[in-house]
Amino acid sequence: MTAEHPIAGLEAAFLENRDKLLRFLRARGAGDAAEDLVQDVWLKIAASKSGPVDAPLSYLFRTADLLMIDRFRSSRQAGARDRHWSAAHDGDPPGVSAEPSAERRVAAAQEAAGVLRLLDGLGPRVATIFRRHRIEGAAQKVIAAELGVSLSTVESDLRVAYRALGEWKERLG
Repeated sequence: MTAEHPIAGLEAAFLENRDKLLRFLRARGAGDAAEDLVQDVWLKIAASKSGPVDAPLSYLFRTADLLMIDRFRSSRQAGARDRHWSAAHDGDPPGVSAEPSAERRVAAAQEAAGVLRLLDGLGPRVATIFRRHRIEGAAQKVIAAELGVSLSTVESDLRVAYRALGEWKERLG
């Protein structure tokens, strides 16, 4: 601070008693939020244009206590709001099941079988590389080492599989 603007009043009391306020808030159950609350007290007193306070330390403790209560209430209300929203939107809407219908299951099985036939039709190496990379998540370098081929061969076979799958999707519409 400069000599023209010495810290006085509540700000001086805050700076002298910051650690006491922190201990007070932690003892009252603020936990990890105690530092944030002390900062909130500082912001509140720095922004206020109030006159002299008879008992600045009591004022600071009361301000800290009220801010902690406000934070607790806000947190509790947010939790209740989240629980109510979850309860209202939990589960399936009436008349709608999360399980696919029998027709959708059959169609999905037929589509999967078609993809497998398509991959098998591209040759065993292409099908193996595609399955290892896209389904099992193996790295291309690992696949190349396992099959004894170059990395560019693995990349080329993946391009063949991707192109064939893209054309197949276009035919389906």
